[in-house]
Formats: sequence, structure tokens, C-alpha cells
Amino acid sequence: MALTSTTITSWKLQEIVAHSSNVSSLVLGKSSGRLLATGGEDCRVNIWAVSKPNCIMSLTGHTSPVESIQFNSSEERVVAGSQSGSLRLWDLEAAKILRTLMGHKASICSLDFHPMGEYLASGSVDSSIKLWDVRRKGCVFRYKGHTQAVCCLAFSPDGKWLASASDDSTVKLWDLIAGKMITEFTSHTSAVNVVQFHPNEYLLASGSADRTVKLWDLEKFNMIGSSEGETGVVRWSILFNPDGSCLYSGSENTLRVFGWEPDRCFDVLHVGWGKVSDLAISNNQMIAVSYSQNNVSWYVVDLNQVKKSGSVIQGLIEDKPIPAPTSAMGATLRRNYERPTTSYTRQDPEGERRSPSSEDEKEDRESSAEITNPEDYKEIFQPHSVISRTPPKRTEPFPAPLEHSFSESVLEKPGPAVKIVTPVIDRVGFPFLKYDEALAQIRKGHDTMCVMLTSRYKNLDTVRFVWASGDVKTSLDSAVSMNDLSIVVDILNIINLKPSLWKLDLCTSILPQIEELLQSKYESYVQTGCMSLKLILKRFWPLISDTLTAPPSVGVDITREERLKCKACYKQLKNLSNVVKNRAEQVGRHGSTFKELQLLMALLDY
Repeated sequence: MALTSTTITSWKLQEIVAHSSNVSSLVLGKSSGRLLATGGEDCRVNIWAVSKPNCIMSLTGHTSPVESIQFNSSEERVVAGSQSGSLRLWDLEAAKILRTLMGHKASICSLDFHPMGEYLASGSVDSSIKLWDVRRKGCVFRYKGHTQAVCCLAFSPDGKWLASASDDSTVKLWDLIAGKMITEFTSHTSAVNVVQFHPNEYLLASGSADRTVKLWDLEKFNMIGSSEGETGVVRWSILFNPDGSCLYSGSENTLRVFGWEPDRCFDVLHVGWGKVSDLAISNNQMIAVSYSQNNVSWYVVDLNQVKKSGSVIQGLIEDKPIPAPTSAMGATLRRNYERPTTSYTRQDPEGERRSPSSEDEKEDRESSAEITNPEDYKEIFQPHSVISRTPPKRTEPFPAPLEHSFSESVLEKPGPAVKIVTPVIDRVGFPFLKYDEALAQIRKGHDTMCVMLTSRYKNLDTVRFVWASGDVKTSLDSAVSMNDLSIVVDILNIINLKPSLWKLDLCTSILPQIEELLQSKYESYVQTGCMSLKLILKRFWPLISDTLTAPPSVGVDITREERLKCKACYKQLKNLSNVVKNRAEQVGRHGSTFKELQLLMALLDY
């Protein structure tokens, strides 16, 4: 039976374990499309090369999770912003820290380098935007206007403007030389997650949680296009084609190609990348990255097979190209950016400046760049530092994996039998395994898992039977008596969805269990415990406080039983406050949640 090859448009290139804890941010180098920087809850910034399995360099110095990262245009520097509000800038060629910048009062969630000078911009959860001069190690200017977190920043190609997107549903355009806002776009109905300038023309694109991508004319300051119908929230995933002919939009498992004037969708591709986080283009291939927990995955889309022109009639894409709108002189309607050869300097002398302190120097010394793979480091970064006598080596496109399908014409005719051979897969760090050995490895622990799941199902069925009688307290007590935290978590997740089910009786039964959940090694258990404790504090602390501080009643003590319950809850909450205090001091995903609980539990001391 003959086989025929099929063309593959997109494929998964690689998956890596990027950090020892959850990945919190990442960015692709836009110039090459081959470098990736990841930030984690382990407070590290790791540098990777696409298609290489090992980390090239690990940058340390931050003391809280890394929430945002950005390469400069030459990909020789990387800056990272942390949850505590500090910035650290590294020189990747020299493998050393260049600057530590302090000034934001909250987590930094957006960064961008100025295209022609030693400046960078940062946006924070505190709603402020700061422009930094990295040579003088100080803040040049602060831009105020947003009312919520600044999710994305982008400098214009000529370096004169800065665009900012915010959770307050607005996009603002700032004049860097005048130091003021030029205009504000307010057509989005939800948080705006990403903005990007057209590479040539005075156009700006923005993507929002309202599932739309909008385009703005920067000469007339009006909207010229809006593409709707995204299947997922657009986040960090819009990119103009380098020639400016179209706009790519990545959402959950989908890539769309848009045109404007008129609005139209050239192509829609279904790609299994999940929630894509960043896009870049290299050798007419789109490189995309996504992350889940501590894993990062690379995907490739062959743009040669993606439609970047055409028209749409009743949802069908025609192959006839539509020319760009032109004026009578034959030029594009909008002017192009003028890119000056001199570096950017701000004329306004006002603004915040800060000179280096001994504390900054100490932080610089505590930051380091650990080269984990010297050979890859030399191959990638050293060629930039030496004089090359030969033309630089061109990067080749990533080859598509081979995929075959049976020819329908051959299936109609009998032919010789085809022997299907199961290939032996060589995974990095694993020996070659035969089929039987591989199957034994997969089945290892299967029986134990089946017994555990069967037991859990039986216990949940028992709890469900008690719940059917309408007695939530008895069903929760039965779950606790089973001495299985997984059952308690399942029941709490149901009760947390409907806070009206909570009664003071439930608190006395569940607070000891919450103490165990908060100290669990399982993230989902900790999350459920935090949610339950937060509901208890908000719903019952006023009642507990009022009952315990009320004067004793005269005559028959009808509130005695209620008072005893409140005393028991208070004692259990005091025990929990120590657990919450210890966890609030730790760095990690739930650090902010425990800090919020610590503030709520501070009322116990009054």
C-alpha cells in the first residue's frame, strides 16, 4: 500500500521544564525569533535558544517572582520586573548585571526598550508608567493617567511616542518629548492586554479581554478597524507581519490573520498551542510560545501556507488580493515613520532622577548571571563581540515533521501488506526501551491509582447520599471522619461556590481541616483552604467579635451555645493566624493571597 506525504502547516517544536516552580512570564526575541527569556516564581530569569534543550544562562538577583521580561532590539540585553516593583537589567554578552532600578510601589507587569537610545519604560500594577535612563540609573519621567494596572507598553518605531494598554479598558498615547498624553482610545469594553505599532505606517493595534482586536489611525486618532469573534481572550499575542501587510492574532488554540480598510479575515488556523503567550517571525515561520505551570512549549507555523491577502465574502476567503488604499499620488494614505539616526534625548528637564546608592550597589553584587551551558553561550552571544571575517551564518527554517496519510486511490485496490513497526523513541536522559519494557513502565503504579480512585469515588458517593437529605453539616462531618483530605477539598469546593451554605456550625468542624490544607504540598489544596478561610473571616468574624465582646446576659443564658461556638472558632482562628503569618513571608504563587489573609486576621488581635 503506497503512502503519500501531507503538508503540515503547524507543529509543536519542543517542550521544556523551564523553572523549578511555576513560570510567571516569558518573551521571545523579536529580531531573531530564536531567543527566549522566561521568568519564574523561583525569582530567576532563564535564557533559552529555540530547539536547544538546555538553559543557556540563569540570571539571579530578584527576591520576588519575575512578572515581566523584555529583550532590547539587538537581543544583547534583557530587563526583568519583579512582583516587589524592582527592575534588573543584564548584559547577556558580558554575562553580568548592568543596573538595578527601584521606584515602583507594586508589581511590574509591562516593559519595553526604546528603539534607539539607552531608555526603557515600565508599567506597574500601581497604574504608573516610568521612563528610565539606564546610563544614569534614574527615572527620567513618570506618566500618570491610567486608573488600573498598565498591562503593556510599546514605543513607536521612530521613538517619539509611547503607547500603553491598561486594565481600565483604555489605550493611551504619550508624547515622550512633550511629556504628556496625546490622545486616549476608549472603545474597548474590557481590560486591554496588548498594543503594537505598525512597522511602517501610523497605525496602532490593540487586543483586549473583550475578545476584539482594534486598529487605530494615529494621524486622525480614530478607529479604522475592529475584528471580533475571538474564541479566547487576546493576551500578548498580536503581531504585524514585518512588511506590514497583515496582522496576526493568537488566541486559545487559534491563529487569525486580519486585514483592514476594509476589515476582513484572511485566514483562520487551528493550532494546539493552548493559551499562546508571545509570537515572533523568523524565516517566514511564526514562532509561538505558551506555558503551563513550570513547562514551556514552542510551536511553529509555516507562513508560506497562510493566506495574507484576499477578501472575505460570506465567510469564505477568496484568493484575489486587495491592493492597499492609495491616495491620488499613489502613496499610502498614512505617512511612514521617520527613523532618525541619532539617539533619543528628552528636552524637558523636569522629572524624577535618582543617583546610585550603596544599597543599589549591594543589590547589583547580589545579582549574577550563571552560564549553565558554556558551549551554547559562546555560539549564541560571543559572535556579536568579535570581528567576523566571513558573512554571518544564516539561520535555517525549522523543518516540519514528516507526516503520512494513506492514498485513497490505493485503498480501493488490494496490495501487499504493510508491516507497522513501533519506533523506539530516545528521550533525553532515558535509555532505549523495548515495547514490553515501555508498557511496563506506563502500567507501573496503575493498579494502585485505580484502587485509590475507586476508594475516593465510594467515599464521595457516601457523602452525596448524606447531602441529599439536605443536612450540609452532617455531610461535611462525614467527609472529615473519612480522614481523606481530597474528599474534604471536593466538598469545600462545592460550598465555596455558594457562600450562603456556610453556617457557624460548619466553621467549628472545618477550621482544623483548613489548617492542614494551608500546609499541604498540593497547590489545589492550599488554594481551596485559602478560599474557605477568606469566606469564613468575611462572613463570620463580625458575629464572632460581637458575641465575644457582648456583656453577660441577665437571667437565663440563651446565648450560651452560640457563645461557645464563637469561642471555639476564635481559638481555631488564632492557631491559623500563625500558619498564615509564616506562609505570607514566603515567596511563591500564593504569597499575595496569604498576605491578604494576614491583613484580615489582624482583626483577631483587637
